[in-house]
Amino acid sequence: MQTRKTRLLEAGQLKDHALKLLAGRALSVGELREKLRRRAAVKGDVDGIIASLKEMKVLNDRQYAEHFAGVRKESRGFGRERALADLLKKRVAPQVARQAVGKAYEGADEAAMIEAYLARKYRAQNLAELLKDQRGLAAAFRRLRGAGFSSGNSIRVLKRYSSEADQLEGMDESSGVD
Repeated sequence: MQTRKTRLLEAGQLKDHALKLLAGRALSVGELREKLRRRAAVKGDVDGIIASLKEMKVLNDRQYAEHFAGVRKESRGFGRERALADLLKKRVAPQVARQAVGKAYEGADEAAMIEAYLARKYRAQNLAELLKDQRGLAAAFRRLRGAGFSSGNSIRVLKRYSSEADQLEGMDESSGVD
């Protein structure tokens, strides 16, 4: 099977390509830089294009991060840690990502978010019945941790459904979950 070789672009074409990428969906500066580097005939052109896009206010990591964190919280129902991890994967500067997540989750009731998350993910099942089983309880806990919720609040909410939730205290460290 023959692989298709990507065509390298000159500065003008590269800027058009950047604008086309940004028209398709929002990108962080790091994501766009990586995509442009793959297509640039002259790698030095990338920084100039990024700078001009920032100057034109087409590219702004702070706005991108605030919007992204807000969507993760409101639409997806994810916790603070998941939103932060996802922003860092998108190559947003750690300080900008932490500020955006802090702003988006300011005043949020994590326990209520966990309840809503559980209700949505287990809507077709009786949660109290499911969590009686140790495996079901552990799976729900891992799912909550993967969704970015703190272990303390996750355990507190799970205790409402199962008296076995106390046994989850040490699971966080032993399972390798952050």
